[in-house]
Amino acid sequence: MPPSLQALQDRLQHPFSDASLLQRATTHRSFSADHNERLEFLGDSVLNLAVASLLYQRLGSLPEGDLSRVRANLVKQDTLHQLALRLRVSEVLRLGEGESKSGGHQRPSILADAVEALIGAVFLDAGYGPAEALVHRLYEG
Repeated sequence: MPPSLQALQDRLQHPFSDASLLQRATTHRSFSADHNERLEFLGDSVLNLAVASLLYQRLGSLPEGDLSRVRANLVKQDTLHQLALRLRVSEVLRLGEGESKSGGHQRPSILADAVEALIGAVFLDAGYGPAEALVHRLYEG
């Protein structure tokens, strides 16, 4: 595993059994046919469930509508972009030449999608428990 991916793995606090999942999670569709969009799809669902569970535990007295609004705020692109910056995802993101030249490494949508893909990769690598634990660390950190 390249040192930059190893460093990201350390920041995630998840030792991947299948390092190819981590590499795929950091690969944009402009770079390769083996890209992160399917992981992003999966990670989005895992993220929503993990955040809903966290809110239910912490804010269980709030009505459903309020919980939904808080969750929506926590899983929106701006919040995920901030998490990506904290994880320094842009350092390891693999983009095609055109996307890279047009500032893709700093584009909030690409970085937010990569965070969802990373969550999906952890889910596939180790199951829901470790993926949920990652989400909790990201939002508590």
